[in-house]
Amino acid sequence: MTDSRVDPPYAAAETLMLQSWLDWHRETLAVKCAGLSEEQLRLRAVAPSTLSLLGLVRHMTDVERYWFRNVLNGENTPGIYWSDLHPDGEFDLVDTASAEEAFTRWQGEIDHAREVSAGLPPDTLGKQQRKGEDVSLRWILIHMSSEYARHNGHADIIREQLDGVTGE
Repeated sequence: MTDSRVDPPYAAAETLMLQSWLDWHRETLAVKCAGLSEEQLRLRAVAPSTLSLLGLVRHMTDVERYWFRNVLNGENTPGIYWSDLHPDGEFDLVDTASAEEAFTRWQGEIDHAREVSAGLPPDTLGKQQRKGEDVSLRWILIHMSSEYARHNGHADIIREQLDGVTGE
């Protein structure tokens, strides 16, 4: 498994530090998925869970989209993989899903997130509120890192179950 992650700096300005940690967690999910077939990426962790590596990539695509496009940038875009009809579609509907499409969309959302947040101070408030509250870029970056960290733990277990590969 190729590990191309860049360790976050030990000392840096706040926004750079937060973005570096988020990038490290993003790349960790990519590392957990590297070298697997589409079928392996679709395999569920443990019944009755619908959790899979491909589902995690699809989920994080929608999470990136929500926080950076909608909350930070005010774009009002719908989810890609979930809907009112399929609220867990990112996980439940992977049996015929394309890994290539999912990874391309995920990278596109990451690129867009970097673009709309580039150069903004951490106190920048998003253009949409969440639960009636303003949300800062700092909060979004911390939340996104914690979201990835939680799901990277899931990914680590799934990957070990698939082929015995472990790592941080």
